[in-house]
Amino acid sequence: MPAVAVVDHTGAETGSYALPSLFETPVNEPVMHQAVLRQNANARQGTHDTLTRTEVSGGGRKPWAQKGTGRARQGSTRAPQWSGGGVVFGPTPRKYTQDMPKKQRRLALRSALSVKLLDDELRVLDLATFDIEVPSTRVVVELLDGIDAGRRVLIVLGTHHEVFEKSARNIPEVRVIMATNLSVRDLLVAETVLVTKDALTWIERVLT
Repeated sequence: MPAVAVVDHTGAETGSYALPSLFETPVNEPVMHQAVLRQNANARQGTHDTLTRTEVSGGGRKPWAQKGTGRARQGSTRAPQWSGGGVVFGPTPRKYTQDMPKKQRRLALRSALSVKLLDDELRVLDLATFDIEVPSTRVVVELLDGIDAGRRVLIVLGTHHEVFEKSARNIPEVRVIMATNLSVRDLLVAETVLVTKDALTWIERVLT
């Protein structure tokens, strides 16, 4: 079974943690790509809308006579060729949601976790060492500096830890999420992934 380092609140290694076999899943790039596309598409609101010539106010009067002016015939100042007129074939509200089989979604997550392990970008965080009673951004910064985490960091918790979450939320490009909200995009974007032991327990139970 693969093993990964366990770090405390200072970033120092305090031991190792035996990961479940799902972290040795053969990487399936097409499925991961499809999962990222699905997540990006489902995040779109689809509320964009433009006004057609029937929806733009005004334009009830014919600009000029049909014949005799020497100019091209015009029926309304709200036609698309006029400034302030309607839009032709513009976007209208629609849904961008995509579906993906559950087995493929789980395979994509297993592949993304395996990528993080192969790239040595995965650590297990021992939250028991955080005995602070009030939020402290400095403590989390020292932790990330201690493991040379880089700029984009993903921290995955199994249960809510209010003090820790408040301590990390002011740090740019550091995301703290629950294991139930784990996604392929968040994993692949992060330079370092910190996972708590209870989060690993949930991941093993759901993705195995």
